Amino acid sequence: MKVKVLASGSKGNSTLIRTERVKLLIDIGITYQHLAIELEKVNLTPKELDAILITHTHGDHIKGLASLVKKTNLKVYALEEMKEELAKKMPVDHIFIYEDPLKIEDLKIDLIRISHDVEGVGFIIEHDNHSLVYITDTGYINRKYLPFIKDKNVYIMESNHDEEMLMDGPYPYILKQRVIGDKGHLSNRTTAEYLLEVVGDHTKHIILAHISEKNNTEELALNTTKELLEENNIHKDIIVAKQYESLEEIEV
Repeated sequence: MKVKVLASGSKGNSTLIRTERVKLLIDIGITYQHLAIELEKVNLTPKELDAILITHTHGDHIKGLASLVKKTNLKVYALEEMKEELAKKMPVDHIFIYEDPLKIEDLKIDLIRISHDVEGVGFIIEHDNHSLVYITDTGYINRKYLPFIKDKNVYIMESNHDEEMLMDGPYPYILKQRVIGDKGHLSNRTTAEYLLEVVGDHTKHIILAHISEKNNTEELALNTTKELLEENNIHKDIIVAKQYESLEEIEV
């Protein structure tokens, strides 16, 4: 299984997951043209995609969906609660409701319910004894999931904001409360604390995602997680996902 973060941030999110048998996206918050450019870097085209997993229906995760579905024949997997909103953008016969677990060819995908201001999910994706956890856009992670996400090979996890930057920044008070609340986004510190609990000997890569442009920096996100892990004698490869630059593809 290979993973490539194509874009990550408040202006658009999309990640490619592929094996020899299946090629899928997590979200499509970028344009079809942008997607095509990024896929070309790994010798793929959008028409070769088999499916897309939708985490939730905010624009930075689905704004490219209508164009992608119109130009391809891929399946769109979503929660039942998302169907009405997605049907405004695409034919309903392309929408498939998640099963838990979901099997797509040689991938097994378990759902993690997120806590955001719309219904949404994260994923535990497994292939041939290798594993990936994908969690963004949530105010917290329900502790019942922690045993199931321990010691996975790769974590792609939101590290959205620095709490001090957020509270001292330009956002109006009500928006600050939304971001920092239980239905908002994970802060650098909270993400680092979760990772401290779940990373293990089999963990190879950590990708910090959905970095806020106004309430965070790549350096703050990276250093917060790195310092907490290293204080506890945990040394892992930590990468910060970018809004305007895709990451190198990683073998899981």
